[in-house]
Amino acid sequence: MSVKRSVLFMALLVFSFTPVAEERKALVGGRLIDGFGHQPIANSVILIKDDRIEKVGTVDTLPVPEGYQHISTEGMDVLPGLWESHAHLMLAGHANYDHWHKAYPERFKDEVMPASALQLLLAGVTSARDLGAPLEASVAVKQGINEGRIAGPRLYVSGPFIQHEPYPGTEAYRWGIKGENDARQKVRLLAEAGVDIIKLIDQDKMSLEEAQAVVDEAHQQGLKVVAHAHRPDEIRRGLAIGVDNFEHTGLTTAPGFPDDVMEKLKERTATGRVAGGPLFWTPTVEGLWQYDLTVANPERLDNNCWQRGLKDDTIADIRQSLRNPGQLSYMQLTPLRKPTLKHKIQQLRDAGVVFLVGTDSGIPTKFHCQSTWNELAVWVDVMGIPAMDAIRAATYWPSVMMGVDKDSGTVSAGKYADIIAVKGDVLRYINLLQDVKLVMKGGKLYKQDGQVIESAL
Repeated sequence: MSVKRSVLFMALLVFSFTPVAEERKALVGGRLIDGFGHQPIANSVILIKDDRIEKVGTVDTLPVPEGYQHISTEGMDVLPGLWESHAHLMLAGHANYDHWHKAYPERFKDEVMPASALQLLLAGVTSARDLGAPLEASVAVKQGINEGRIAGPRLYVSGPFIQHEPYPGTEAYRWGIKGENDARQKVRLLAEAGVDIIKLIDQDKMSLEEAQAVVDEAHQQGLKVVAHAHRPDEIRRGLAIGVDNFEHTGLTTAPGFPDDVMEKLKERTATGRVAGGPLFWTPTVEGLWQYDLTVANPERLDNNCWQRGLKDDTIADIRQSLRNPGQLSYMQLTPLRKPTLKHKIQQLRDAGVVFLVGTDSGIPTKFHCQSTWNELAVWVDVMGIPAMDAIRAATYWPSVMMGVDKDSGTVSAGKYADIIAVKGDVLRYINLLQDVKLVMKGGKLYKQDGQVIESAL
């Protein structure tokens, strides 16, 4: 070997073993609401190394070592990154489903879903459950986020719904089943493709054996099951087969949940760990509560935050579909449902279910950049849920439900550095979450001082 080649070989050898410089950051000065639900920590210090939280303390107990990037959070409330527990990334607020599902499937993977993911992240959502989309697009977007090619929250996907029979024209993201074996096979296909959760709807239209096969196979594959709760029989069947999480506050215009359903819910919540943990419920109320307010003042539909990442013709199409929000056929029953919501929410709280913050984000008039904080505001300001409880339903409890609480859900040592901050007292003014000033996911800043860091996207 020549001298020149020897020198080159040694240089390459040294380079290949040179450790990558560690990213060290310190968030200093803010009041920390860490997700555990106890007294917030004033004048907090959070040390971050690479993508993990290294230590948590205060300015009096935890000095910032040399070599850390100092990021001031003075005057701010610091929280775990939010979870959105019921999003539809393939939807973007368009008012006409029939048109959308015919015109946009080829854009889901490369345009619509990445745009939705980015909008969620910049709104402070660092983890999200995407409940219903074509399988290939769901897995591809999740993988793109994991590999850093797409900026978005940690994504937990269901892929297609599992239901008795798909509605015409929806077969790409709704899978029907015929018999127990078919139910198990389709759940296995989803599990092998890499989904994180199974979404079950219309379980009351299936045979008991078919519905039970879905849940049993999912649990054997290590997957939780979420199920619709639009009808009393969906809830009854869901409880009988052991679903983990109900979605929506349905029953259309009925004034409340039937007495026998309430008794069954209380029997389930009384079992706790014996039944595999709490019974979770994602009520998705803000879209129902706010529809008439949007009709009265549609100005929020003009907020261009929902346009980020979308093509000009997509934006124009969505905008024109929302020209007359008071005439949307999708929403005509909503004003009659609104008066029932407070009672239903109180019934569920009294039954002991554990709420998760989710919104149905992406349905007509509901944008990913707005929905999550809107849901929290309705919970606190309308439904009377304490702000700390609402925040935990958007941070700690979703991580428990998804079985990732060792890595997520609180600002504590060893967890991912998924952290947001707002200016002011979020426990008094929950709507401060509409203007998240700092967004960090995995130690990487995507927003600081209220400004998007475009180079991070």
